[in-house]
Amino acid sequence: MSTFVTRRALLAGAAALPLLAACSSGTEKPAGVELQEGTFSSRFWPGQKVRWRVARPARQGSAPAAQPLVVALHGHGGDADWAFDSVHIERHVAPTGLAVATVDGGDFYWHARRSGIDPGAMIIQELLPLLAGKGIATERVGLIGWSMGGYGALLLASTLGPRRVAGVVATSAALWQSPGDSAAGAFDDSGDFARNDVFTRRTELARLPVRLDCGSEDPFIVANRAFARGLPSADATFDKGAHTEEYWTAHAGAQMTWLRKQLAA
Repeated sequence: MSTFVTRRALLAGAAALPLLAACSSGTEKPAGVELQEGTFSSRFWPGQKVRWRVARPARQGSAPAAQPLVVALHGHGGDADWAFDSVHIERHVAPTGLAVATVDGGDFYWHARRSGIDPGAMIIQELLPLLAGKGIATERVGLIGWSMGGYGALLLASTLGPRRVAGVVATSAALWQSPGDSAAGAFDDSGDFARNDVFTRRTELARLPVRLDCGSEDPFIVANRAFARGLPSADATFDKGAHTEEYWTAHAGAQMTWLRKQLAA
């Protein structure tokens, strides 16, 4: 087996790791947190009942102010449950005062595909308006994602820009510097890769706060370091750890605190 094939297989396997981690028995509601969930039919994912979930600070009074929002994007093999069942993001809702929303995104790498499916547009045009109707602030949001979702969070932030995005956190982001290195199925073809290459979008991302976290033993560390070199304004942490639930859970609290500061700015 060639070195190229081995490296590609390694990265493809890393992108699929969240599927192995998303197997807990469910979400326990911490004190001071409300959990909501539902489904909607999306014109950007025809024929699919799309699930969404929200963990939000418990509301008091009849007309509370709209709560600031973080949209969390799952990794390959994940779904709307993943950020709760694997990273337990709900634990950081009450301490930060931030609502966290998740949604099913499939394994489409959060961008428009040849099939007509477009999870990114689904978030912007359907999920955010749905959440706005529930007393959640959606005009300016935070973004966080893991692995495939880390890439997706950077892509979505570069699309929405600083007027809509207060800050973005990409954890162990699934990044590739050329189409030949990307995981099978991540892009339709080399043209699709080029249209959605976050390396070429760093000028847009430099206009808003970006945080990058990646473990030194993660197979995506080389690409994450390269991405950070071209985005010197990013708050980059490359510390000990791998592409694992343990690494993601350990960093979630600090990441949510960082997002709170950006949303309060």
